[in-house]
Amino acid sequence: MAKRILIADDEPNIVTALVFLLQQDGFEVDVARNGEEALAIAKDREPDLILLDVMMPLLGGHEACRRIRERSGRSVKIVMLSARGGKPEVEKGLGAGADLYVVKPFSTRELMQKIQGLLAVA
Repeated sequence: MAKRILIADDEPNIVTALVFLLQQDGFEVDVARNGEEALAIAKDREPDLILLDVMMPLLGGHEACRRIRERSGRSVKIVMLSARGGKPEVEKGLGAGADLYVVKPFSTRELMQKIQGLLAVA
């Protein structure tokens, strides 16, 4: 059975590229354009992994991550995506419950390898 991935990001170019790559790898993909949508879809669809942008409308990635962790525990893997790559930002993302913090711009090949690695452990 295909693994389900939720992309929560408000940048259309990133979403389009990630949807294409993930579907090519056989994943089922859902998309949320803001943090509130991400929470609703995560609850309804129970993804195996969430790609969560830090800066989104309505509800930021850190708070969305915390809420998802409160509800789902560690069962879902969360990868935070952010243009902010300083040590305090990375620590804040991991502290909110992310399994991995990836700085934009990122190599899509490396991101796909990281996703495969996280899901192989699951």
